[in-house]
Amino acid sequence: MYAIIRSGGHQYRAEIGARIDVEKLPYDVDQTIDITEVLLVGDGENTVIGQPLVEGATVKATVVEQFRGEKIIVFHYRQRNNLRKTNGHRQYYTRLRIDEISVK
Repeated sequence: MYAIIRSGGHQYRAEIGARIDVEKLPYDVDQTIDITEVLLVGDGENTVIGQPLVEGATVKATVVEQFRGEKIIVFHYRQRNNLRKTNGHRQYYTRLRIDEISVK
């Protein structure tokens, strides 16, 4: 069984036992959360597509860790103008372990 969930403006495929990295959520490590923004739920034979959300569907997940991603270098350059700027960015992420997918 799998579900497509929305978190932080992005969509993720969640399967039971899988670990997914989403944008930072304000929860502590080992805290259990319920994600109610479920867009699609499917198993091998049946698929339920939401309009836009699946009614009564929830995904239970546990926060495994809070971490930062790798550094991304942003380099601005303008030809013949002596403009060279370098910036870096590290995004905050939350790693979730999917425990249960339920549809009522």
